[in-house]
Amino acid sequence: MLSHFSETIESPCNPGDRTETSLRLHFTLCKARAAVLLLFLALSLRAPFGAAQGLDPALLLKPATDTWPTYNGDYSGRRFSSLDQINLSNIGSLTLAWIFPAHLEIKSTPLEVNGILYFTAPDNVWAVDARFGREIWHYERKSEGDHVGHRGLGMYKNWLYFTTPDAHMICLDAKDGTVRWNVELADPKLGYFSTMAPLVIRDHVIAGVSGDVTDVRGYLESLDPETGAIQWRWYTEPDPGQPGSETWPKDSDALLHGGGMTWMTGTYDPELNLLYWGTGNPNPVLVGEGREGDNLYTCSIVALNPDTGKLAWYFQPSPHDVHDWDAVETPVLFDAEFKGKQRKLLAQASRNSFFFVLDRTNGQHLVTAPFIDQTWASGVDSRGRPIAKPEAAPSPDGALVEPSSDGGTNWMAPSYDPQTGLFYVNARRIFSIFYRTGTGKAEGWGGRDRNLWANSTLPALDYRTGKVAWNHELGHGSTIAGILTTAGHLLFTADNSGNLLALDPATGKTLWHLNVGAQLVASPMTYQLDGRQYLIVPVRDNVYAFALPLPSR
Repeated sequence: MLSHFSETIESPCNPGDRTETSLRLHFTLCKARAAVLLLFLALSLRAPFGAAQGLDPALLLKPATDTWPTYNGDYSGRRFSSLDQINLSNIGSLTLAWIFPAHLEIKSTPLEVNGILYFTAPDNVWAVDARFGREIWHYERKSEGDHVGHRGLGMYKNWLYFTTPDAHMICLDAKDGTVRWNVELADPKLGYFSTMAPLVIRDHVIAGVSGDVTDVRGYLESLDPETGAIQWRWYTEPDPGQPGSETWPKDSDALLHGGGMTWMTGTYDPELNLLYWGTGNPNPVLVGEGREGDNLYTCSIVALNPDTGKLAWYFQPSPHDVHDWDAVETPVLFDAEFKGKQRKLLAQASRNSFFFVLDRTNGQHLVTAPFIDQTWASGVDSRGRPIAKPEAAPSPDGALVEPSSDGGTNWMAPSYDPQTGLFYVNARRIFSIFYRTGTGKAEGWGGRDRNLWANSTLPALDYRTGKVAWNHELGHGSTIAGILTTAGHLLFTADNSGNLLALDPATGKTLWHLNVGAQLVASPMTYQLDGRQYLIVPVRDNVYAFALPLPSR
């Protein structure tokens, strides 16, 4: 291609027989034409060259700046950016840079690598120029299965990985969206599907499964990025006779049909070489009879060796769950002082309305506290687990409980800001009546709940105690907006009236807002290219990019 452009530039520039004046004009035009052609070459090749460079694995180990290479920006799950060009003092000047219409609802967090954004909806992947919002390619594959939503992609070198509603993992070439391989994670005929963004750790692509309509076992899988071959599989219910199996009934098949899906993307500590993942509720859903016991390792936070899948430790936020309170919310990692000692911490605001802080080296419990109102627990046991009230269990006549099965929070991203030392989560005050509807041996869903009322708030939590430092009210209804904090002393999220918000993370005060016309169903992210910081916010079927105005020339 370069030789073609050289010929194009040179061939008409043979001076031949010309006067001195015409020669000067001729060579001036030739140089101008050469400059234009070289600029065109650079612009036309920018996206393919950027894609061809692939992802530098070292970027996964650093805070996200000019890249956002994994679902949470980095392995920690903090959703904190060290960028500060957009900050407390200039947020009022934030303006729209571009809009990309996807024409499908976007619940994913985009990746940004080498100036290209990659994001998903069920059955769809897009590559978009991160500076201008121009589509580079679009991949679509129609599938059967649950299309409830999709969270995003994983990336290894120049390859992208995404899961599908029919529980497949597909590997695409990031350069042009062509398929490299397609493997089945689980049998969709059994009720499995997948919504999560894979997590790449060295030469492991780690993905989980979704689905709780049928009584199947949940698991986490590591695949070879080159071939898609299974490297290891870890089940959320142990085999009979293994540690944890004693928490299920003996002489029963409940253990092998126990649910515990691995819906959401986990986090990773490179120094400890430990992978942290949250697991879902046990099956049958909302019915505890027939599966007496704690039902490990459902509704748990687990630490695994990413090279072998071997369990290192676990903590169970909701033993013997009967309310569909998955513990799949992000296990956020940070190092901080706790009772006068520096500790490696893990914090989770769980769906059951409790906030947990653990020592992530060994799973030792440090803090348990409600982060929003709840009526189902009478206290906390010696291991830091909430103690369920018997009267809160679903019944034929109904039990009024806070929160509902939707939870005090859900899949939306929380954030931890090391500048304030506060943990942020979008939360709901939500009441529901839980009914036991099934008779005989329950299968799948043995009950349902009916929401009565909800409103939402954003509490900032002191990780040392779990106490609420401040609340920012988000309005009537249930929020599903994610959170991003930055070194510019900003917190980005949205309320239930369609307002994109920038808050002061120290106080919760609103600094800037813009009504984007719809409720946010995804999480903001940010990156900086060519010296300009961009804030990316998917809003329903559009992706919005915001930035500070360019300087006048």
